[in-house]
Amino acid sequence: MASRSLNKVSLIGNLTRDPELKYTPNGTAVCTFGLATNRSWTTKTGETKEDVQFHRIIAWQKLAELCANLLSKGRKVYLDGRITYRSFEGKDGIQRQITEIVMDDFVLFDDRRKAEGTEGIEEPVTSSEGDVPEPVDEEAHPTGAPSDDKVEPDDIPF
Repeated sequence: MASRSLNKVSLIGNLTRDPELKYTPNGTAVCTFGLATNRSWTTKTGETKEDVQFHRIIAWQKLAELCANLLSKGRKVYLDGRITYRSFEGKDGIQRQITEIVMDDFVLFDDRRKAEGTEGIEEPVTSSEGDVPEPVDEEAHPTGAPSDDKVEPDDIPF
């Protein structure tokens, strides 16, 4: 029996761009967007330093469609997911590596309606109230992403 392991990422940050929703050739929704996380610290000399990390986020199926509908550039969001690495050959023929966070769930921390000056709810909006999709088939990952053996690099629309 293999030993247990854990691949879990939790981030709180702001979207760096509007989500981009596309569909694979077999009709599976896939959404990508960027997320920036910030940290600051004080050096021994009392100087305040800041650092920003940029993350590539990907969501599949119904969660992808929710991201496209609810998220927009600048919004603050908490998300859970897992980190993945993949390689591909660029248009210039050079092999490249990419790191992504495959999102499982998210919570909005700001209220768009309140920001627009209208009355709105003050509770965070979550995606886990029955909106998490069923897997495409029995062999799909629990997150709804197609299994690795069925996804061809040419099927990914980005």
